[in-house]
Amino acid sequence: MEPLMAVAIGILYATAIFMMLRRSIVKLVIGLMLLSNAANLLIFTTAGMTRGAPPLIPEGMSAPVGNVADPLPQAVVLTAIVIAFSVLAFAVVLIRRAYEVVKADDLDKMKETDT
Repeated sequence: MEPLMAVAIGILYATAIFMMLRRSIVKLVIGLMLLSNAANLLIFTTAGMTRGAPPLIPEGMSAPVGNVADPLPQAVVLTAIVIAFSVLAFAVVLIRRAYEVVKADDLDKMKETDT
């Protein structure tokens, strides 16, 4: 399963970089979104793709019994998802305002308006 995920993550990173190098600012934001999704999948894959029970310690025991899931990568990815969504929301508002001012989504045309 991990080699397949590695290929999928590589494709996501390549697509994200390709989209971010385009001249359209909308494609740049789509690339940013793909980049954050690829990073989240990378964290999950490096943490291990094993199924396990919740890491709960039964009463009277000093350690969990059996195979348990690691909660740290899940917490990191959940935080990264929230941060990526807030960055995406900010970028969409910024794009809308820039389009209202410049009347174009081409980054080269936006550079011409700099003073």
